[in-house]
Amino acid sequence: MNLNIRRTWSMVEDKNEHAGRKVAVPIRKVAVIAVLENPYAGKAVEDLTPLIEASVGLGEMMANMALQALGTYQVQSYGKGALVGLHGEIEHAAALVTTAYANPIRDAIGGAKAWISSMVKMSVPGGAIDIPMNHKDDVYVRSHYDGMTLTMLDTPMADELAIIFCLASGGRIGARVGGLSHDEVAKRDAKA
Repeated sequence: MNLNIRRTWSMVEDKNEHAGRKVAVPIRKVAVIAVLENPYAGKAVEDLTPLIEASVGLGEMMANMALQALGTYQVQSYGKGALVGLHGEIEHAAALVTTAYANPIRDAIGGAKAWISSMVKMSVPGGAIDIPMNHKDDVYVRSHYDGMTLTMLDTPMADELAIIFCLASGGRIGARVGGLSHDEVAKRDAKA
C-alpha cells in the first residue's frame, strides 16, 4: 500500500530554563508530524496488515525528518502517537505506530532498548494530543517521564491521520524524584 502523505512538518523547542533552574546546554525537544489520507476512512476493514507494512517506509521518512530537526543533539527519550479524523478508527492509527513503524526510527538514532510510550485518539481538526515520552533505553529513568502537547489547527480532517514522533535530548530540567539516571543507564549499557 502506498500512503498518500498530504503534508509534513517539524516542531523544535530548545529549553534553557525551568522554574528558575538554568542549564548550560538547552534540552531540545522535537516533534515530527506526517498527515496522511486515511485509506480506510468510512470503511469497515478487518485486516490492517497493509497499514502496518506501509508504516515501515513512513518510519524511515520520519526518522530522517527527526534527525534533521535534532541537529547535533543526541536522543535520550522518545514517544509516539496519532490523531485520527472522525471518519476513521483508532485502530487505523494504531496500525501505523507499531514496532514496524518505530524500528527505523530506533535504527536512525543509534538503537534504543525501551518500549516507546504512545497515545492514539480520535479528534476533530485542532484537537490537542499529549505525546508521552520516556527514556530510550530504560523506562525506569524517572527524570525522562515527560511529553509534548501538540495542536495542529487544521488537522486531522475527517479522512486524515496525523502520525507523530517526539524525541528529546534530555530529561526534565530540575528533575529530582529519584530512580535511575541517564548516566547510570549509559554506564550500565556500556559494560553490557
